Amino acid sequence: MDEQPSAGEDGDMVESSNGKELLAEESSDMEPYVGMEFESEEAAKVFYDSYATRLGFIMRVDAFRRSMRDGKVVWRRLVCNKEGFRKLRPKRSENRKPRAITREGCKAMIVVKKEKTGKWIVTRFVKEHNHPLVATPANGRRSVLLSQTPDEKDVKIRELTAELQRERKRSAAFQEQLDMVLRDMEDHSNNLSRNIDDIVQSVREIESKRLGTLT
Repeated sequence: MDEQPSAGEDGDMVESSNGKELLAEESSDMEPYVGMEFESEEAAKVFYDSYATRLGFIMRVDAFRRSMRDGKVVWRRLVCNKEGFRKLRPKRSENRKPRAITREGCKAMIVVKKEKTGKWIVTRFVKEHNHPLVATPANGRRSVLLSQTPDEKDVKIRELTAELQRERKRSAAFQEQLDMVLRDMEDHSNNLSRNIDDIVQSVREIESKRLGTLT
């Protein structure tokens, strides 16, 4: 692993390093940079997937690391789908058509890491690709380009990736709403706990006074 340990709709937020928040729609033409901030891992995925679509490559969700404390993902690498190389396997038949080369050792990626604040920060960005890119048309929809998709499998990958991007946008919006509900529940629980503690303390004081009167 090269890294050492160390956009969306409906409210997906991206924050610049100077603290200025931008809607993901407004940041759709932005290029990732070290220090870029996201509200969640999902928001980072949505942003990089949109960036990949615009430039003309397909994003793949790659390696991750979990917290040893609670097991949650705290580090994620997002790469070009042509990252790495396909493992060579013994030929089964001389007449079998060879599979198209879909991995070319591309190094393009971003790495995001969850900070103590809860935000996800870009800690590494590699822009350069070692293969041709085919930019997405202005309407923002993935096109099936035979020059980049030499077989039906790659075409299917593009179709599924476009669908996945739409679902990620919806998921990011739902996640934000869920986080708000959970925060409200936690605040209510804390207030309830404090009220119970106050009642218990009052009961103890009353009981102590009663016992003192009896003696």
